[in-house]
Amino acid sequence: MRKSRAAVGSSVFMALAPGVVAGVVPWWLTRWESGGWWLPVRVLGGVVLAVGAVVLVHAFVRFVVEGLGTPAPVAPTEHLVVGGLYRHVRNPMYVAVTASIGGQALLLGRPVLLGYGAFAGVVMWAFARWYEEPKLVGTFGAEYERYRDAVPGWWPRVRAWRGDMSVGTT
Repeated sequence: MRKSRAAVGSSVFMALAPGVVAGVVPWWLTRWESGGWWLPVRVLGGVVLAVGAVVLVHAFVRFVVEGLGTPAPVAPTEHLVVGGLYRHVRNPMYVAVTASIGGQALLLGRPVLLGYGAFAGVVMWAFARWYEEPKLVGTFGAEYERYRDAVPGWWPRVRAWRGDMSVGTT
């Protein structure tokens, strides 16, 4: 897939998937009306939301530049994406979406978003575990298995995986 097609496809998918999960649904639940929490908690929420958004954009760019594809199952990458933040955690998009929802909960002072974020996180975990991982093993085989064994799925490792480390090192 050409990079231009991958960029368009990734942009559309970003609007449809994370845009709905981390944008439309939180808006629908709260109308983005503030519950008036303590200012430092709201500021922390804004920081978490901003970091989540930056991580999400970075992850989508990696799919275009490195993978020559999109995160959408209908237009997958040609290459396994293991660069950038993917050297620290296998699922930075899901972590970023969950963090963005949590950040909105803190920013707006709306506990309903904490519950929704937990629910969304469980759904994303299940999708990654029972659909994505078997699909990646089928597509990339030992290359993905080695990566999966070295890089955690949900809690980022401090030191970036370099691909030449022995399996299981941190």
